[in-house]
Amino acid sequence: MAEVCLYGEDLESLKGFYQRLLGTPPFSESPGRHVFFRLSDAVLLLFNPKRTLKSVDVPPHGCSGPSHIAFYVEEEEYESWKEKVRGMGVEIEAEVVWPSGGRSFYFRDPAGNSLEITTPKTWRV
Repeated sequence: MAEVCLYGEDLESLKGFYQRLLGTPPFSESPGRHVFFRLSDAVLLLFNPKRTLKSVDVPPHGCSGPSHIAFYVEEEEYESWKEKVRGMGVEIEAEVVWPSGGRSFYFRDPAGNSLEITTPKTWRV
């Protein structure tokens, strides 16, 4: 995967949230349109959906309503990620131990997108 997109109208709130969660500043932003973060092997693109529907650079795209993405963390980092999310004042909505031996926990960003922190055994990667 090269990139993943999430959408929300309050980009400043999303920017602050992901900067704290990922521990890195964005590498690109256009006020009111987008904020981009580098991940280890991909890019997280945060867009204002109303602005991307009017794009002239690439075909218009976007979605409405909450979406979902999952971030892999190593098994030994899993508990520290739960502490980090809780330390940000974010509620963990659910936690699952999968039949494959993987673990996941779920929480939401300020736009209502569902985020998951999961271990590699979840999908056996």
